[in-house]
Amino acid sequence: MNQRAQLPNPNDLTDRFEQLLGIGVALSRERDINKLLEAILLAAKDVTNADGGTLYRMADSRTLKFEIVRNDTLGIAMGGTTGVDIPFYPIQLFGDNDEKNLSMVASWAVHNDKSVNIADAYTEKGFDFTGTKNFDKKTGYRSQSFLTVPMKNHENEIIGVLQLLNAKDSVNGEVRPFSDADQRLAESLASQAAIALTNRLLITHLEHLFESFISLINAAIDDKSPYTGGHCERVPELTMMLAEAVTKNTVGPLGNFTMTDRDRYELRIAGLLHDCGKITTPVHVVDKATKLETIFDRVALIDTRFEIIKRDMQIAALRSGAGMSEADLAAKLKGIDEDRAFVRHVNVGGEFMRDEDVERVKQISTRYRWIDPSGAECDFLSEDEVKNLTIRAGTLTAEERKVINHHIDLTIEMLEALPWPKHLTNVPEYAGGHHERMDGKGYPRGLTRDQMSIQARCMGIADIFEALTAKDRPYKKGKTLTESLTILGKMKLGQHVDPDLFDAFMWEKVYETYAQQFMSPEQIDEVDLSKIPGYVPKPGA
Repeated sequence: MNQRAQLPNPNDLTDRFEQLLGIGVALSRERDINKLLEAILLAAKDVTNADGGTLYRMADSRTLKFEIVRNDTLGIAMGGTTGVDIPFYPIQLFGDNDEKNLSMVASWAVHNDKSVNIADAYTEKGFDFTGTKNFDKKTGYRSQSFLTVPMKNHENEIIGVLQLLNAKDSVNGEVRPFSDADQRLAESLASQAAIALTNRLLITHLEHLFESFISLINAAIDDKSPYTGGHCERVPELTMMLAEAVTKNTVGPLGNFTMTDRDRYELRIAGLLHDCGKITTPVHVVDKATKLETIFDRVALIDTRFEIIKRDMQIAALRSGAGMSEADLAAKLKGIDEDRAFVRHVNVGGEFMRDEDVERVKQISTRYRWIDPSGAECDFLSEDEVKNLTIRAGTLTAEERKVINHHIDLTIEMLEALPWPKHLTNVPEYAGGHHERMDGKGYPRGLTRDQMSIQARCMGIADIFEALTAKDRPYKKGKTLTESLTILGKMKLGQHVDPDLFDAFMWEKVYETYAQQFMSPEQIDEVDLSKIPGYVPKPGA
C-alpha cells in the first residue's frame, strides 16, 4: 500500500493536536448514539481535511454496516441525524466458503487490524475498487486518496471502521494523499472515538437493562392484577404529557419551567416506578371488586342463606297447615327476595351509601335467623359482613384502605434504598409524592405544595386523572372526559391538586391528547370548558 508522507507544518500540527484533544472531550460528553457516530466522522474529516468519509460499525462478527456517509463535493449526507437512509449493502467480512474477504479495504483493515493508507485507488493493486469506479462514473466524482482505520475498544476488539476519502490541500484545495500525520491523527481519533462509543453503548445497555427490570416489576404487578398493570403504563405517559405541556406554556407562575433530556429521563423513570410498592399488596385487596369480596365474592354465601330461610319458611308453612295463607307466604318470600336483591345491590359499591341503606343492612342482619353448620342459631349476617356491606363509598374497609395506601410507603422505602446515580437522585421524591395534597392533607408524609417539586405534582394529577378515566377497574366504569375534568376541577378548588398545573393541563388540552390514545370513544364527549369547576381561560388566548 502506498503511504505518502508529507512534512507537516509544526504550528499546524500543534493546532491539530489541540483540536484532537477538544474533539475527545466533546465525544465523551455526547449521549445520543447517532449524534456521537456523526460527530466521530465529522471530526475525522475535519482533522484530516478530507472531502468525504464513511463510518462503519460491526453489525455482528461477519458484517460491517454503513452508519454515516458524507461527501462535501457531492453534497451527500446520509445516516446519523439526517434521517436519510443509507441504501448500500453491508460489507461482508467472509465469503461463501468462510474465506476472509480481503479484497475490500474496510474488510482488510478488520482482518489485519491495521490502517490502510492509499494514495490513489485507480493505481492501487490488491483491492477491488470496482464499486468505487462505478460510483465515480455515475457521479462524475474522482475518488483518489483513501485512509481506512479500524476502531478498537478498551478490550482491543474492533467495533467499527473509519474510512476517509480525498484529503485536500489546505492552501489550493487540490486532492492529495493522506500524510503520515493525518494517519496518526486519524488513528488517535479512532481510538478516542471507539472508547467514547463503547462507553455510551455500555451506558445505553445498562439503561435498557434497568428499564427492562422496571418493566419486569410492572409485569409482576400486572400478573397479580390486570387492573393495576394498565395503570402502571398509563400514568408515566400522562405525567410526561403534562410535564411537556408545562414546558411549552409560557404564561402564569410556571411559565419559566423547563426540562433537559436528563430531567425528562428522570421523570419517566419515576413514573414507571411510582407504584412499585404494589408488588407486595395482597391481590384480594387490590382487586376487591365488591364489598364482600375476599378470595371470592361472599355474596354467594348470603344468597345461599336466603334460600335456606325461604326453604325453612316454606317447610314451616306446610307443617302448620292453615297457620299461614298462601298470600302471606308469597308476601314473606317476596320480602326475602327484595332483601336479597338489596344486599346484592349495595355489595357493588358503585355509589355513596345513604344512612337509610346502612340501617337496612343492620336490620336484615337481625331480621332473619339461621342455623350454622355447628347447629347454633346466629344472626343472618356476621359482624364482618355487616361492616363490609355498610362501607359508605367504594368497596374497601378502613383497614383495607390502609393496606392499599401502604404501597406508597413501601414504594418510597424501596426507592430510597437504591444507590441512584446523580442524574436520577430525584426519582424517590417524584414517585413518592403522587398521593400528597397541596393543602398537606395527603399521604404518606402530609407534604404541602411548597414542599413538593413540580414533577411530583405533575404525577399527582396524572395518577388521579388516569384513575378517573380508567375503564379496567373491577369496581367502576371509566368516566367521561367531562365527568373526569369536573372532578379534577373540584380538586383544584379544594387544594387537592396543583392549581397552576391544572391550568396548564386545560390550556394545552393534555386531556384531549391522552383521551385519543387511552380512552374509549364512548368516554370522549364534547367538553364545555365554561362548566368545568376552576377553569380559567389562558391569558392572551
